[in-house]
Amino acid sequence: MPSLAPHVRDVPVNQIREITEAAWATAGAIVLSIGEPGFALPRHVLEAGIACLDRDETNYTPNAGFPALREAFAARFRAQQGVNIGAERVYVVDGAQQGLHFAMSLLLSPGDEILIPNPGYPTFAMTSRLLHAVPVQYPLYPHNDFQPHIEDIEALITPRTKVLMLNSPSNPLGAVISEETTRELVALAVKHDLWIISDECYEAFTFDVPHVSPARFDSTVPGEARVFTSLTLSKTYGLTGLRIGALICPPGLEQKMNNVMESIVSCVASPSQYAALAALTGPQDYVSTARDHYRSNRDAASAVLVSKNIPFLGAQGAFYLWADVSHVSDGDVRTWVRKFLAESGVSFAPGTAFGSIGEGWIRIALCGNQQGLLDGVNRLPARA
Repeated sequence: MPSLAPHVRDVPVNQIREITEAAWATAGAIVLSIGEPGFALPRHVLEAGIACLDRDETNYTPNAGFPALREAFAARFRAQQGVNIGAERVYVVDGAQQGLHFAMSLLLSPGDEILIPNPGYPTFAMTSRLLHAVPVQYPLYPHNDFQPHIEDIEALITPRTKVLMLNSPSNPLGAVISEETTRELVALAVKHDLWIISDECYEAFTFDVPHVSPARFDSTVPGEARVFTSLTLSKTYGLTGLRIGALICPPGLEQKMNNVMESIVSCVASPSQYAALAALTGPQDYVSTARDHYRSNRDAASAVLVSKNIPFLGAQGAFYLWADVSHVSDGDVRTWVRKFLAESGVSFAPGTAFGSIGEGWIRIALCGNQQGLLDGVNRLPARA
């Protein structure tokens, strides 16, 4: 039969899925390798989606989403970040991953370069390669608490660089970029005339530090604004399977956004949109309960790591711990997590799933029940 396109053949295996699917196939395994919120959805959110189906409201929806939902996303962003955006700049998307693909489709031509974090979420590279662009990794080093360093990023900029990808709070690191550094990163993008795509999936979950969106420092003038903001309700409200999020675009691109959305997914399913509207506008107990749970799990798991003398990055946000197991992984953490699953019945995501700097590190998901988390982390070999 005809061959697949080379850029598809070269898409790497997602190592997070690789270890997680192995764990799902292992009886009694403790799965700490995937970030899946474990709380039941609020009843009012479920009922909003069910009522939509009961009404048989299952026709096409507007490309950009229901007006009321777009305004709800805009209102939340205004309240959280103090950025004066209107609903016309908000595009409802089929989950954050589709939103990232959407933004990259608008901005990247074949051969263009996009700067992505290392360690960083694996689909940043996968998606850009599918668009025939070139992902260039900027380093986040342990000695700098895995924070971006302006000089390191600037050294990688070439005439082909088009986009700077940011992610705060970070998956996999749990790191949060400070307001000062965020401002400097936007200034760097202005200096080199780059677009910014800001992945803010975990914006609702920070601990003792604020989440600061790059959109705060963006221009409001069409033709000068450069920040795309990717949001999702998957993490904030546990709606992972409903596939619902938003992409906030710079002013002046609204019609182009409509055209591209039509060519990718046309529109988002109406039950998901009604459920999302209920989540955004109804009681917010789910968010506060989840935040408290993730903080408690972070503190409990961190105490275990301290007792075992295992170095880790103190998570400021998201719901992950980033831990150094180089004392046992022998320079191949991808192989080690498979061996550890087979021997101990616990799965962690290997750091190499997120980039070369992740060698020797693991990502520990904090979103499940605390007893299972502690049972799993307690099985890690102590460091002498």
